[in-house]
Parts: sequence; C-alpha cells; structure tokens
Amino acid sequence: MTALILNLSPTIELTDEQFFQVCQNNRDLRLERTAEGELIIMPPTGWESGNRNSRLTQRLGNWTDADGTGLAFDSSTGFKLPNGANRSPDASWVSRKRLKTLNPDPDRFLPLAPDFAVELRSASDSLKTVQQKMQEYIENGVRLGWLIDPHQQVEIYRPGQEVEVLRSPTSLSGEDVLPGFVLDLTQILS
Repeated sequence: MTALILNLSPTIELTDEQFFQVCQNNRDLRLERTAEGELIIMPPTGWESGNRNSRLTQRLGNWTDADGTGLAFDSSTGFKLPNGANRSPDASWVSRKRLKTLNPDPDRFLPLAPDFAVELRSASDSLKTVQQKMQEYIENGVRLGWLIDPHQQVEIYRPGQEVEVLRSPTSLSGEDVLPGFVLDLTQILS
C-alpha cells in the first residue's frame, strides 16, 4: 500500500487549526501536510518496519535520557516546519534550550524543525519521495538527518553539504548535533 495524496487546493485551504483538528478527529490515520497544502495519508507499515522503527526510537530515547540536553520524539509527533508543511519524522530530537525559548503548547504540533530527524524507509515508501522529505527537513532547519533504507544503505543529510551515502554501515554517529550518540544498526538494517 502506498501513501495517498489529497490535493485540496484551491478548493479548500486548511488553516493550521483546521489541519490540527482533522488530525485529532482521525487519530487512526497518520497524516502529514506538504508546504503546498496537500494532505498525505500514510498507510501503516508492516511488522518488520514497525520493529525496526521501535528499536531506532528506543535507542535514541535511551541516549536522550542519559544525555539530558534534549527530548526525543517518535513518529506520532507533528512538527510545523517554517515552510508551512506539517511533518512527522520516524524519530527526531530537539534541544531543551530551543524548546525552552519557544515555550510551545505541549498539546499541539511543535512549531519548528527538529535538530535531528530520521526517516526509516518502509516497503511502501518511494525512495525519491523520502529523499525529497529529507531535503525539506534540511532546508527548514534540521541540522542532521538520516534516511535509513533497511536494504543496507543510509543517506546522511547535513546543511550546505552533499548527501553522504553509506553502504552497509554498522553504526551511525550523532556528530556534533547529538554528541556521543552512536546508533548501532544491528536489528535495524537487514
């Protein structure tokens, strides 16, 4: 099953509040909105992708708890990017310092791009679409992004740099964005 894209424009232009309410009224759906206002309805993943994503989120969460400088988020967290898109990375992290200066409503989407974002490609994801999403994250302020393709490839996204492609890596470094975080890719890559 692939994602469904609803192009509502110009007939319907959802405000941020209306989009939030659509998400609240349809909690069983995973919804995103592009900067152009298209609604993306993403299908649930298969059990293997779900297990990989759980391990990824767990490892990021464990490091976050030990480090204490930020908060980790799973794929159910919505971010309102500066370009107007509403996105939900598979895993992400935001520094406490940024959150404190913003003082966002905890019951709403975070009105910023995370410092760090990960997309774990599932069988239903088009590689090109996920690569475009990663570029969008970087263009909107994400400082480090990983596109993990379980078929032994990882793409690393950084602002102002070419995408780095790693084949069959055993681990990934959080670099200066997540100092000391090393993601062991055992049980995440097939």
